[in-house]
Amino acid sequence: MVNKRPRRGEVWLASIPWDKHAPRPCLVISDNEASAVNDVFLVVPIMTSAPPGQAHVPLRAGSGGVRHDSVLVCEEMDGLPGSFLSRGPLGPQVSVSVLKDVVRAIRLAIGDPTVN
Repeated sequence: MVNKRPRRGEVWLASIPWDKHAPRPCLVISDNEASAVNDVFLVVPIMTSAPPGQAHVPLRAGSGGVRHDSVLVCEEMDGLPGSFLSRGPLGPQVSVSVLKDVVRAIRLAIGDPTVN
């Protein structure tokens, strides 16, 4: 496990065995208290490019410590054990508006009919 516990809104590098681009930066979106209890973190992968999509959220260079303009690919959200989060946080937490956009994009990705 990492020395510092990942917190909601932070960007961490995730060493995911099945991801050929690992380590990949990911945004931690799980509730801090829940993650502290079960050591599983909900994360959204960050990619430098992705085709347009309703579940994709742009992330500006510098936000969360990412070096390049990137995309949060919310339909690929995953639950990872803490041992997969190898380094972080890469910078300050992302803004509340980015977190709100990510939650909305996840709701769209799962087909939530109440999203407007």
